[in-house]
Amino acid sequence: MTPPPGWYADPEAPHLECWWDGRAWTEHRRTPSGLPAPPTPAARASGRARAVALTSAAAVLATAIVSGATVLRTDEARGRTDTTVRAAPSAAAPPSLVVDQLNGITLPVPAGWTGSSYLAQDDVVMTTDGTYACPAHTGRCRHGQVISRTAGSADGASPRTVAERDVPDAADAAFGHDPGGRRPYGGIRSHQVVKSGRVAVAGRDGYLVRWRVRTADGPGGYVQSLAFPSDTGVPAPVVVRFAFDAGPDGPPLADMDKITNGIRPAG
Repeated sequence: MTPPPGWYADPEAPHLECWWDGRAWTEHRRTPSGLPAPPTPAARASGRARAVALTSAAAVLATAIVSGATVLRTDEARGRTDTTVRAAPSAAAPPSLVVDQLNGITLPVPAGWTGSSYLAQDDVVMTTDGTYACPAHTGRCRHGQVISRTAGSADGASPRTVAERDVPDAADAAFGHDPGGRRPYGGIRSHQVVKSGRVAVAGRDGYLVRWRVRTADGPGGYVQSLAFPSDTGVPAPVVVRFAFDAGPDGPPLADMDKITNGIRPAG
């Protein structure tokens, strides 16, 4: 079975979306925000600050075997024809890996989590399935999310320094104020460091800091900032943020360690 027509992550340019007509890829592309794709690589580089491409190795392999499509593209300006094999988008299982191409890493997606190529919030690479009414009744919340980003203004800083500086911001972003300035959990009342120390991440020497956060409304939660050197030539370290609800419906803390231990260099 092939998926219905629609916009899907472009297999050749995961930071863009390509129109699948139900049988084959077309040449229509756009950005995830719905704007037409810029015409040149230079223009694309000046758009969204970062792009997180999501893929499933198993789903892509299975789909490529069953419904791979060969698309002939004619470049009239150069007078040549290129042949590219492109797999159809998967309509089956959710991805088992998240690929962060900007930072050159992959992250495992545990059971109960979903990696999405349609990012409602910058840098979010996976969330727990479903939503619920926020404790302070300000909208909908999720029981867990993971964010992958490049540390800002941290050139030359050690992973420990980056993680220790980042975790307060991670806590506020997850349990303090949402992007609209509201307090879904009524605000943070206190925090406690429950874990910190060096950790090997993708073969590199990293550092993590984990807080137990108590909020005015709801059970509070756990936040973790994990920092490690980038393998892509960028001087600033990579930061992976975790935010888990502490209630009975929240994801197990073991998922933090599972995702951390499963981070690998992309490719």
